[in-house]
Amino acid sequence: MGKPRKRGKNWYVDVMVNGRRYRKCVGPDKRLAELASKDIEVKAAKNQLDFLPKDSDLQKLFQEYLTYTKTNNSPATVKRYTAIVDNFKRYLVGVPFVTKISQLNTKVFEDYKAFRKGEGAKPKTINIELQTLKSMLILAVKWGFSNVNPARGVEFIKVAKKQEARFLTKEECEKLLANSDTWLRPIFFTFLNTGMRKGELEHLTWDDVDFVRRKIKIRAKGSWTPKTEERDIDINDKLLKVLKEQKKKAIGSLVFHDGEGNLIDPNKLRREIMRVAKEAGFPDVTKIHTLRHTFASHLIMSGVDLPSVQKLMGHTNIETTMIYSHLAQNHLTDAVNKLDL
Repeated sequence: MGKPRKRGKNWYVDVMVNGRRYRKCVGPDKRLAELASKDIEVKAAKNQLDFLPKDSDLQKLFQEYLTYTKTNNSPATVKRYTAIVDNFKRYLVGVPFVTKISQLNTKVFEDYKAFRKGEGAKPKTINIELQTLKSMLILAVKWGFSNVNPARGVEFIKVAKKQEARFLTKEECEKLLANSDTWLRPIFFTFLNTGMRKGELEHLTWDDVDFVRRKIKIRAKGSWTPKTEERDIDINDKLLKVLKEQKKKAIGSLVFHDGEGNLIDPNKLRREIMRVAKEAGFPDVTKIHTLRHTFASHLIMSGVDLPSVQKLMGHTNIETTMIYSHLAQNHLTDAVNKLDL
């Protein structure tokens, strides 16, 4: 390791540890210099025995995390997680001194929240990003990149109580379809009569449609996997007619496509529903997911039980389906009020 050396009136620590040289002026006290030298020896031994805190470059962690998520998640999830990591990287550009996991702390994450809020991100979005970053750092501990999760004490932003899911009335459904063109109308009609998620409809192929059994199969295909497990959706009379008409003009394997047999642009349907809903007189409808809520809501109001709706919607947990339970109560109240004995 090397012993303290005296130069002039001062003592210096001059040692080599793992090929790296450490030199420092301690002062005129020889005993202090000896203690400093011994301290370096102890720290070096701890490092060799893996006692010192583990640390890793953040860029290395980001790379490993994205590799991990590409292996274990769907393309849509990978895209979302990549965007979150990119957001955090953009924030770190403004704090260049933070390059390692050990330099992260609650203040860094509080500043990140302010950074994203300043960009216009909603509290719910920021909370999702924080949860993803926390999960990444939990993996960092498991992988031996760090001894502790520096995001453990980070608090989420308080979000206002979630409003009841917006759904279309029967009259609004009719207006939506009436204002849709021949390409869009079958798509909206299928959403309203199946409750499919946007990705499920966009990836639906003719092999998934059984005209004999009158079933639609939601299942994985190629690089795309549904959000939840596979399920069947029954095809009612009106939808059967629409799908048969769609089959007559089929191009390729996709049931609904861009007109040339290719996947519909990921953002096109949302732009279309915003446009059509505005023309129809209800501009507050801005998401395709509203059509899924409409399907579930009308099932409940028609007297269908929650477990059946859960199965049709592909909800993993019945609690997700419970957001529609108040509609069942209102429907029963209306039914009792109509009783005249």
